[in-house]
Amino acid sequence: MPPSPIRPAIAQLGPNGIGRVAMLGLGDPDIIPLWFGESDLVTPAFIREAAKLALDEGRTFYTGARGILPLREAIAAFHARTAGARIGVERITVPGAAMLAVVTALQCVVETGDNIVIVSPVWPNIFQAARMTGAEIRFARLEEEWQASPPRWRLDLSKLFNACDRRTRAIFIASPGNPTGWIMSAADQRAVLEFARARGIAIISDEVYGTLVYDGSGHAPSFLQIAEPDDAVFVINSFSKPWAMTGWRIGWLVHPATLDQQMYVMSAANNTGATTFAQYGALAALSPQGDTFRGEMLARCRTGRDVVQQFLDGQNRLRWIRPEGAFYGFLQVEGLRDSLTFASALVHGARVGVAPGSAFGPAEDKASDACVRICFAQDPERLEDGLARLGEAVRQL
Repeated sequence: MPPSPIRPAIAQLGPNGIGRVAMLGLGDPDIIPLWFGESDLVTPAFIREAAKLALDEGRTFYTGARGILPLREAIAAFHARTAGARIGVERITVPGAAMLAVVTALQCVVETGDNIVIVSPVWPNIFQAARMTGAEIRFARLEEEWQASPPRWRLDLSKLFNACDRRTRAIFIASPGNPTGWIMSAADQRAVLEFARARGIAIISDEVYGTLVYDGSGHAPSFLQIAEPDDAVFVINSFSKPWAMTGWRIGWLVHPATLDQQMYVMSAANNTGATTFAQYGALAALSPQGDTFRGEMLARCRTGRDVVQQFLDGQNRLRWIRPEGAFYGFLQVEGLRDSLTFASALVHGARVGVAPGSAFGPAEDKASDACVRICFAQDPERLEDGLARLGEAVRQL
């Protein structure tokens, strides 16, 4: 056989654990699907109507590759009113889905032979995307402090910094985190920014769940609040979660001001820009009606979090560190050693879908392999049913 021209980083790719489990029962109406990161709510009517109106008006042509100007201006206003961050439109690009924003940020800083340090547990698409660039992946796992009152996740900054070396091009942090619901403190953000500045390391910050927080603050601490316009800081955001727009595939990237012109080229080369009529739906999402809906979504998630807590209070083999943000429960199952096999069995046996904890980090992360992730942004009664099915399966484990 002649040598293959396919890059090893691509040839070695395979579906992550979430996808492998979901493929076993996706679309089956008898399965309660808690495996994906989405609510069971349909996108609000006012957003759908805005997109339909754009279609009716014939807005089906190309737009600027970085997004229509009214949308980018509305995104700037969103950051100002929710996080108090003043961002110029020259720093905002709407390339398409938020994952494309992640890929674009990686393309800006990572080449084959470089490494990227990722705070984990983390959504597997992130480190898969980094591997596609040819980067070596290093993980800095959050610490579980079960003895704290209440139990909490903690980032050990020394462990994070020690994972970096002269080949480190980026640090990736998701806060609020998926799957943990951990929120990075403002003090830790400042420490990481100072460290990265001193060593010429970029920060890629996933802040998709920034407004889904439960402490009443309205927004988690953001790198946009402390970074200078020319800092090598890339902040990812999305319309998918707060506005129930997962299927729209539209997100945005806030990037260094120095990349203003380069982003036109990168957006055009990667995707030729976001879907035109979808951008008008996204623009409607950033209206006052959209702010109202975000509040409703947060309330739904808060209720879901309470439902999970009430369920766990009655269990003796399941526990969690109560999430501070996002809408996931990372549930530790006593005695579990193989979360992928367990999650796969749940699909056919218990008729409930969960994500295996092993998907969210390296193979050697045994602590995560003892966990499953659920999304609690669901109808409370259906969520209770799904949890009951999970609880019965755990009792039989």
